[in-house]
Amino acid sequence: MSQQEDNRMLQRDQFTSRAGFILASAGSAIGLGNIWRFPYTAGMNGGGAFLFVYLFFVVFVATALLLVEFVIGRHGRSNAVECYRKLSPRFAWVGYLGVLTSFLLLAFYSVVGGWTIRYALLACLGRFGGIAPEGAGAVFGNFISGVGSPIGYLFLFMGATAFIIAQGVASGIERYSKILMPVLFVLLVALVLRSVTLPGAREGLRWFLQPDFSKITLGVVVSALAQSFFSLSVGISSMTTYASYLGKEENLIQAAFWVSLCDTAIACMAGFVIFPAVFAFSMEPAAGPGLVFITLPAVFGAMPAGNIFAGAFFVLLVIAALTSSINMMEVAVSFFSERSGRDRRKVAAAYGMICFVIAIPASLSFGAWKNVTFLGKTIFDCYDYFVSNIALSLSALMCALLVGWVWKKGAMEELSNNGTIRSAYVPFWFWTVRYVSPWAVGIIWLESVGLLRPLAALVGISF
Repeated sequence: MSQQEDNRMLQRDQFTSRAGFILASAGSAIGLGNIWRFPYTAGMNGGGAFLFVYLFFVVFVATALLLVEFVIGRHGRSNAVECYRKLSPRFAWVGYLGVLTSFLLLAFYSVVGGWTIRYALLACLGRFGGIAPEGAGAVFGNFISGVGSPIGYLFLFMGATAFIIAQGVASGIERYSKILMPVLFVLLVALVLRSVTLPGAREGLRWFLQPDFSKITLGVVVSALAQSFFSLSVGISSMTTYASYLGKEENLIQAAFWVSLCDTAIACMAGFVIFPAVFAFSMEPAAGPGLVFITLPAVFGAMPAGNIFAGAFFVLLVIAALTSSINMMEVAVSFFSERSGRDRRKVAAAYGMICFVIAIPASLSFGAWKNVTFLGKTIFDCYDYFVSNIALSLSALMCALLVGWVWKKGAMEELSNNGTIRSAYVPFWFWTVRYVSPWAVGIIWLESVGLLRPLAALVGISF
């Protein structure tokens, strides 16, 4: 690297405090995966049984991979591509994969992010008062199948993300995370208190917290493992990018612990909001992806003062979606702005516009272009399939192999701040990254591409 490049790396923006980094990283992990995906996945996989397995994987597998990205990013102190290139030129392509993955993920994620803005407005205007499940389903279906309205809300969501990214790390990401995350937490606590005090809520709490171990099947295990990875934003080089803005004196182990704790706590609190309310009004917890956009509006519609709590919930959902989309955009903006030397604001604006254009076909997949398919999948599903079934698993696997088998000693030194941090977790972490993480990622990938069940059947294991 030239002296000019060295100087540019030293002048990079940084987080101004550990709290700012933790809030930003937790915010990137806390998104629709926690408030939308986690509840419906838990609902479809036995509630407490799923939660038990999910918590196990967060503690013993996913947090280790989160720390892998922290170690790579803090050591590289650059954009994702350069972080991997510094460790091994053969792994630079993992950084490029992260940039591509974050691009496609943001494209279809922002479609759903736009939905959250629309639903927050509807809720605040009292449109869900007394609505039945069938009516809520019709509202949702009519909205997402439209053209102008979903694209307009998509534009608003993408614009908000690009605006925050354009401000930089300290003045943008850190500043807004310090505002949005406390607001998210306060709203969630208020919603939890309301939900658990509803008549009949106790049955929902028992279903969510009391595991029925007879329901733990291989399918539940795989779903919980995949959710633990998805929830912590492992695999898109986003945490690598965030950690690159950290100082060398920061304790990465503590940072990973707090991010995982915040992320898991928010996911569980989302369950405390949704399942007691669902059971209190005799709704179906296994409603799938429509749980939040169809079932919950009906629940709020039947709840005393439901309009207030519906508004609070969907504002919460907007905040959660935004804190994650910021992280997704930062991966690519940091790469292009540092590689080209162009002004960050111009890069953020141009990238946001390009991503918006790419997201439009994904939005139209639910209406005008629903019959445009590739291998039986809509455009939205194609984006989702590549990111979820190929890119995330491949990137996580390469990170584990790079740290556990190629970099090795350097990774241990980086994690321990060159031996100044002594922790019994360090050797355990290294063992997990080398021997457990590759197998865990492999299982997720096999399930994603439809090979796990046939292979399991060959050895007599059923889902």
